[in-house]
Amino acid sequence: MSTIITIGNFELKWYSFLLLVSFTLGSILIFIRSKKLNLNKNQILDLLFYLILFAIIGARIYYVVFNLDYYLKYPIEIIKVWEGGLAIHGGIIAGFIYLIYFCKKNKISILSITDLVVPSLALGQAIGRWGNFFNQEAYGPIVKYEILKRIHIPNFIINGMYIDNNYHYPTFLFESVWCFLIFIVILILIRLKKEKLGFYTSIYLIMYGIERFIIESLRQDSLMLFNLRIAQIVSIIMIIIGIFILILGRRKKID
Repeated sequence: MSTIITIGNFELKWYSFLLLVSFTLGSILIFIRSKKLNLNKNQILDLLFYLILFAIIGARIYYVVFNLDYYLKYPIEIIKVWEGGLAIHGGIIAGFIYLIYFCKKNKISILSITDLVVPSLALGQAIGRWGNFFNQEAYGPIVKYEILKRIHIPNFIINGMYIDNNYHYPTFLFESVWCFLIFIVILILIRLKKEKLGFYTSIYLIMYGIERFIIESLRQDSLMLFNLRIAQIVSIIMIIIGIFILILGRRKKID
C-alpha cells in the first residue's frame, strides 16, 4: 500500500511522493508571494532550498529523539526518511531557526518571512498527512466500521484504517482537512489585505495549535515525554506565541 511503483531495486513510496508534491506546491506559492518583499531570485532560491533542508532534518531528528530506544538498536533506520517518521513540530522548529539566520543575513523582518511561509506550510501539511495514511500512521482509537460509515468516511480510507485487526478513526484525515482550512482562511485574509505584520503567522499558530492539541489526544502513536504527549505541550506553546503576536501587533508595530 505504501509503494506507488517498483522498478528493479527502486521503490517510489507514497510518503516520499507526497512530500515532494507538498514541497513543490509550497515553494511555488512562496515564490509567487515573495515579490512583495523585494527579494531577488537568488535569495528566494536560497530560502527555499535551505528551509526545506532544515525542515526535513529537524523533523527527522525530533522524531528520532523521541524514539531513541528503537533507533539506538537500529541506527541505519535513521536515514530512511522515505519510510515515514517525520515530526512536523521538529520541522517547524528547525525551519524557524534557519529563518532567523536568513532574516539576519538579509536584514528582513522575521515576521514578514513567517507570514510569507505559513500558507505554504499549512498546504504542505494538508498534503503530507496523506503520506501518513499510506504508511498507516497518525491514526486514532479503535472504532466500529458502522460509525465510520455513518460519518461518511470514504471506503478506501476506512479500509486503510484497518490496522491490527481493528478499524481506527482516521485522525490523519481530520488534521489534513483542518490544515487545508487554515490554508484557505489565510488566503482569504491575504485577499482581504490583512497586512498587519505577523497576522498570518499568529492565525496559523493559533489555529494549528488548537487543532493539534485536540487531535493529539485521540492519536494512538503519539510521541511521548514521560507520560505527556509532547505535541500537546508544543501546541500550547504555539497558541500562546500566536496570541502574543496577535496582541502585540494590534498595539504597535513589531519586527
